[in-house]
Amino acid sequence: MLQDKDRIFTNIYGRFDQSLKGAMARGSWDGTKGLIEKGRDWIINEMKASGLRGRGGAGFPTGLKWSFMPKESDGRPHYLVVNADESEPGTCKDRDILRHDPHTLVEGCLLAGFAMGAHAAYIYVRGEFIREREALQRAIDEAYDAGLIGKNNKNGWDFDVFVHHGAGAYICGEETALLESLEGKKGQPRLKPPFPANVGLYGCPTTVNNVESIAVAPTILRRGAAWFSSIGRPNNVGTKLFMLVGHVNTPCTVEEEMGITFRELVEKHGGGVRGGWDNLLAVIPGGASCPVVKGEDILDAPMDFDGMRELKSSFGTAAVIVMDKSTDIIKAIARLSYFFKHESCGQCTPCREGTGWMWRVMERLVRGEAQKREIDMLLDVTKQIEGHTICALGDAAAWPIQGLIRNFRPEIERRIDEFTRNAHRAEPALVAAE
Repeated sequence: MLQDKDRIFTNIYGRFDQSLKGAMARGSWDGTKGLIEKGRDWIINEMKASGLRGRGGAGFPTGLKWSFMPKESDGRPHYLVVNADESEPGTCKDRDILRHDPHTLVEGCLLAGFAMGAHAAYIYVRGEFIREREALQRAIDEAYDAGLIGKNNKNGWDFDVFVHHGAGAYICGEETALLESLEGKKGQPRLKPPFPANVGLYGCPTTVNNVESIAVAPTILRRGAAWFSSIGRPNNVGTKLFMLVGHVNTPCTVEEEMGITFRELVEKHGGGVRGGWDNLLAVIPGGASCPVVKGEDILDAPMDFDGMRELKSSFGTAAVIVMDKSTDIIKAIARLSYFFKHESCGQCTPCREGTGWMWRVMERLVRGEAQKREIDMLLDVTKQIEGHTICALGDAAAWPIQGLIRNFRPEIERRIDEFTRNAHRAEPALVAAE
């Protein structure tokens, strides 16, 4: 269980002063210049040693990602891009950082930018986030006014931070689609390679990181890699913002240690499952793109990357969607299918055609208007989409359905049987009426 002294986000609920003065009183911008004076290599090695894995869903080691940036400039500028396009259903942590604790992000941008040789950061904010963008811009303006960022700043590394407001497209959360959108083009993913570290924004070396990954960096560098890596389990270390949404008594965003069990997380912070533990049906552990798991399977599972992989799901962004027995689980997954169909950019045929096809089949399964052989056909189609698209949106559309069929096949079959029985009952009545 995480101690209060180990919390990185000390104002995640906005209870305290959000201004620069308030942030400094809580420890932000403390000795930033000293960290920069230790040099780029020290920062990158410390981030590697901390064991921080990307908090945007993929879980790629952050320090390693930073080290991919070219050491020497070939004349092209380097860029840091922060992905604040938080659009995955269930996920709501980055908006709290932007809204209530934005200085953690601004300082993180400076330190990460210095480590990568970048003099500019672009923060790409989701189109629907209006107040969050305003709070972030206020924090950036304060940092400029105080001489913490900008040209000839007190920290000794020239650095500019720009906020770019998206137009509310989920696909722009994919890093290369985000770069296309930043450049003023249609938000469609690019083929990789070349990777952004070599050819990114405006064809220059670029690193794209999630808001939380960057916002935790200053505290890790101040308190040391050994402190951060001592929290959690091996390969799954540190603190993490968990989101408890759905059928818990007190939905919330909370910072906890990685590897906390599902039961402890929900009991301690979610006030338990609505209607008690016996009423738990299913859980999506990391946001809409993660396969759904049965409630009983996840109870004592550690909430981290490896723990969720063992359940044949994924940890994602730690957006824990809890569903009780009042949930129509097939309808819930059908609703997610509609979301992915709606947000597909249409560039790859398997995703463009497949997401719509899957949604239409799912809608029939909700009513039971299908044949049992179609369940395997649907599973087969998810496999044809998964892994055959430029970006992971195809996978994200396939996985919830795979999880549903793996864990709730009897419920799908029961509904088909029920529909068939009712249809047979109705037939004699129709004949008699004629």
